[in-house]
Amino acid sequence: MKHIFNKGSNPEKPTFLLLHGTGGTEQDLLPLAGMIDDDASVLSVRGNVSENGMPRFFRRLAEGVFDEEDLINRTKELHEFLDEAAEKYEFDRNNVVAIGYSNGANIAGSLLFHYRHSLRGAMLHHPMVPRRGIELPDLTEVPVFIGAGSNDPICSPEESNELQSLLEKAGADVELHWENYGHQLTRGEVEKAAEWYRKHFS
Repeated sequence: MKHIFNKGSNPEKPTFLLLHGTGGTEQDLLPLAGMIDDDASVLSVRGNVSENGMPRFFRRLAEGVFDEEDLINRTKELHEFLDEAAEKYEFDRNNVVAIGYSNGANIAGSLLFHYRHSLRGAMLHHPMVPRRGIELPDLTEVPVFIGAGSNDPICSPEESNELQSLLEKAGADVELHWENYGHQLTRGEVEKAAEWYRKHFS
């Protein structure tokens, strides 16, 4: 997978897995990672799927309707890529924290839904429920931050609440933060994510 790896100054810190939104690239969330923890290593990945020339992490059938089979395959691909990258760049595979926005938050959520030890934690900005009707792995002690917009036209408040509930039922420690905006990622939301991160990882 096309990616950037920047080694952090403190190997004890988590490695951030950065996952952009639809039409983004591996450059998009680098400033975000810096705002949250400048000392952490960063693995920023570009989605392998193209929708009308826009990079994504998995296919969709329509706005808000995921191609479930592709989602499962792409989640597996990303999970295996993390194993390979950890070996190649010598970071701790058990200390990876995802930062995802929109489509990137959905694939990060899918990693949590499908693999028990794929992520140590996650900051999900405007995610949807990746899959319904499946049993989640044990996510005890996995902290998750969800950033949501009360006026988000793509991801309804019900969706955010349902995702929180599903993750909590699997044992995750979830903080759901609301902004009075739509689907855009605001500075206030990132500052809240940074606050949450310091509480759980420093």
